[in-house]
Amino acid sequence: MSCVPLKRCYKELPVWIVEDHHDVVGHIYRAIASRHLPLKNIKMIHLDSHPDLLIPVNMSADTVFDKEKLFSELSIENWIMPMVYAGHVSCVVWLHPYWAQQIREGEHRMAVGRDPSTTTIRVTSTDNYFLSDGLYLSEKQLENSKPLRLNVVKVNPVQPSHWSLTGKQAEEDTEGWFAKRPRTECNTAGEASCSEPLSRCTDFLQPAESSNMSSLGDDDDTEGSTSYVVKRISAVLSETEPYILDIDLDFFSCKNPFKELYTQEEYDILKELYNFRGPSPDADEEELDECVDRRVHQLEDLEATFADLLEDDGDETVARWASNPGMAPLAQLVSSLKSRNLCPDYEMVHQAGLTCDTVELPHHISTDEEIDRLISAVQLFLKAVPKPTLVTMSRSSLDEYCPVEQVDCVQSRVLAVLESLYGPLDVHKDYENSSIETQDCQPKAS
Repeated sequence: MSCVPLKRCYKELPVWIVEDHHDVVGHIYRAIASRHLPLKNIKMIHLDSHPDLLIPVNMSADTVFDKEKLFSELSIENWIMPMVYAGHVSCVVWLHPYWAQQIREGEHRMAVGRDPSTTTIRVTSTDNYFLSDGLYLSEKQLENSKPLRLNVVKVNPVQPSHWSLTGKQAEEDTEGWFAKRPRTECNTAGEASCSEPLSRCTDFLQPAESSNMSSLGDDDDTEGSTSYVVKRISAVLSETEPYILDIDLDFFSCKNPFKELYTQEEYDILKELYNFRGPSPDADEEELDECVDRRVHQLEDLEATFADLLEDDGDETVARWASNPGMAPLAQLVSSLKSRNLCPDYEMVHQAGLTCDTVELPHHISTDEEIDRLISAVQLFLKAVPKPTLVTMSRSSLDEYCPVEQVDCVQSRVLAVLESLYGPLDVHKDYENSSIETQDCQPKAS
C-alpha cells in the first residue's frame, strides 16, 4: 500500500494494546501529531461488542481542545465522540458480533456539535442508543457541528462447514493459514494450548443463539456474511486512505459483569426503574425534545436517589424516594441488596441501572470453537480490505467485559492473524505498564 502524500509511513504496523479502551485515544493522538494519521476526517474500523459512542454527559465541549483534561474525563463507553467533535474522526464502521445489537443495522448520518445552553456535546441521531442517554439535540440548535458517518455492520462466525474445511479448498479460501496452523484452545488458566489442526476438526457446534442469526458468515451477501462485511467496509474505504483498525477483544467473547453482581430479581427491578420510554416512530422535533427532557430528569432523579442512599439508606429515606412516580420498586431493591450486603455500593447500582434502558448490555461467553470461527471471519474480511495505518486493541478484562480466563488466548490468536496478513508487527503492550492499583477496577456502563 502506498503512502498518502505528505504523510509518514510506519516501517512495521504498530499495534497498541491497552486494558481500558479509552486509553487508545492517546496513541491515536500521537499518530496524528507524528503525521502518520491526518489531522481531520480519520476513518475507523471498530470491532467491539459495544458501540462506545456515548458522550460524557456533563463534559464541556471545549474540553476536547485540552488534551490532558480530555484524557482524564474519558471512559470506556464514550471515547470516540469527543474525537468526532474535535474534527479528527468523521467515519466509524462499527463491526459487531450477532449478539450485540445496541444500534440499528445500516448507515446512520448525524451531526455532533455543541449545545450552547449547556456547553456540552450532543448529537442529532434519534436512535434509542443516544435518546436513552439524553444526548439528542436538533441540528439547528447545535454549534460547531461536525458530520459523522456511522455504519453498523454485523459479523457472523464463519459457517462450521467452512471453518472445518480440509485440503486444497481450505488453502484456496484462507491461503492455508487457518488450515495449516494448529488449533489453539484456552485452558482454565487462560493459557494457550494446542490440539488437532482446524483442518481436521469436525465439531459443528452452533452458537447458543443460532436462531437469531440469518447466516454464519457465508460467502453470499446475507447480512453478517464475509461478503456483506467486505462490501460495507469497501463502501467507505479507499485503497490508499489511512485508517485505524480498532479491536476490543470482547468482540470475540463478552460478559455483562453487572449480571454477576446482582440477582435476576434485582436486575429486573433495575430494568423497571431505568426503563426508557422512547418517542413514537414518526415523532416530530417537539416530541423528541420532550422525550429527551423527560429522560434527563428521570436519570437525574435516579442519580440523586442512589447518591442519597449512600449517605442514609434507612427505611424513612427509602420510603421517601419510593413514593415518587415510577420509584415504587426501590424499596424491594434496597431490601434485596441489604440482605446480601449490609452496605451496598449504590453508586455501582446506579451504573448498572444505566445499562438497563432499552437493550441490555450484551452477554455471550463464546465457546473456544466459536472464538476460532469469529477470528476466521475477521481474517477473511481483513484480507479483502486495505491495510490499516494503525491498530489499537483493548483487552477489557479487568472490568470483565472480556472473560479474564479467555483474554490472553484471544489476544494471541488475533495478533497471529494480524501478523499473517500484514507481516512483522510493532506490538506495544501498554497494559503491562499499568500500575498495580488498576487491577482492582470495577465495571463501568459500556
